Amino acid sequence: MTTTGAPPRSALWAVLGLVLLADVLDMIDSTVTSIAAPTIAAGLGGGEGLITWLGAGYALALGVLLVLGGRLGDRFGQRRLFLIGLAGFTIASAACGLAPDPVVLVAARVVQGAFGALLIPQGMAIMTKAFPPDLLRTAFGIYGPLVGIASVGGPLLGGVLIQADIAGLSWRPIFLINILLGTLGFLAAVRVLPHDRGDRGVVLDGLGAGLLGAAILGVLSGLVAGPASGWPVLPVLALVLGVLLLVLFALRQRRAANPLLEPSLFRHRGFTSGLLVGLVFFAASSGLVYVLSLFVQHVLHATALEAALGLLPLTIGIVVSSAAAMALVTRLGRTIVLLGLLVTLAGVGWLLLVTLDGTTITLPALAPITFVIGVGMGACFSTVFATALGGLAPGQAGSASGSLTAVQQIANGIGSALVTTVYLHSVAPGPPALATTLGVVFALTALCLPLVALLPRNRA
Repeated sequence: MTTTGAPPRSALWAVLGLVLLADVLDMIDSTVTSIAAPTIAAGLGGGEGLITWLGAGYALALGVLLVLGGRLGDRFGQRRLFLIGLAGFTIASAACGLAPDPVVLVAARVVQGAFGALLIPQGMAIMTKAFPPDLLRTAFGIYGPLVGIASVGGPLLGGVLIQADIAGLSWRPIFLINILLGTLGFLAAVRVLPHDRGDRGVVLDGLGAGLLGAAILGVLSGLVAGPASGWPVLPVLALVLGVLLLVLFALRQRRAANPLLEPSLFRHRGFTSGLLVGLVFFAASSGLVYVLSLFVQHVLHATALEAALGLLPLTIGIVVSSAAAMALVTRLGRTIVLLGLLVTLAGVGWLLLVTLDGTTITLPALAPITFVIGVGMGACFSTVFATALGGLAPGQAGSASGSLTAVQQIANGIGSALVTTVYLHSVAPGPPALATTLGVVFALTALCLPLVALLPRNRA
């Protein structure tokens, strides 16, 4: 890439602020619907289908297009893609906040995720090129904790805004606030982001991204709609078509000049194992978080704000454990992943026993249990993929890291949809439905245990 201008040192912190703004917008919008979904569904009348797709539509669009978004930045310049992504994300947020019905809202969420996929990958590239080496470590030291705080703040902000019911708008301000943040960010980005021309020699695999998106949409639509409707013809056809498109995507990756998922990576046992552990564990975890929020609001009759505060121990556990695990992973390697899975299983098993016991579940009683679950999740969130990269050559790390990040987002979308479907369509609602869901999450997490032995012993 040819750089035509670099910001002075005095402007570097403004660049960091813009990158943080982009990631905070993504973090908030990917987590806020876990708290807001019941209120949104009640207001728009979307029912279970809207609850299922609110988070899944955003995460799947983001995950499917994330690697392509990064390569678009390499080809056309990170500054240009950052501005396009931020502008599109802001407009899509306005469409979410003003949506008149569930169909428009879900479509706007998908568009929001697609523009997020253009926006998010540019931040790291811009920081790496703009900051001198002596300041880059400091910048990343600031970046990590603030993004962690945003993961806590997303559900809390959603709960506060819904509780405030600003101008009688109920849930809509959780999206409309992005208009202000996005507009201010765009104006600042025009002034401070360094110009770059990109590299027109970068090859894009748009066909591969299209096949992957259509395949996941088909499979997920079939799996979500099938149980709800007694498996008529359309969900079965969607499922079959999705599987066929996945096969075509795999064939495309073997032949494409610049594939989204580099086929040579899958010859490394550690990388493949890490990808599978991440796919299953992130899907189970994201689905569990979504279901816990639904249970707290539907069964315990908590408000959105009470639910956000009640589940705060879970998020705190994730943030604290993620930081501790990253400090230990260099020394412990894959052992820290194993410990994280075991602690998660202990927390999920504890909650399952409490649910099956038949005693009354309260928000205060959930606090220590969800904290333990969060500690286990956090230990895996920050280390599974770092460990999976351990056996790769340095030249493969960039492509592998981008692929794993995309898989994480796809897993979040799949998990929030499928695990929520298990909960919503259980034979008996309330605690029995939660028990069924916890059993599924426990089984999925346990499936990851034998794969840990195949991970590289040490992180990259």
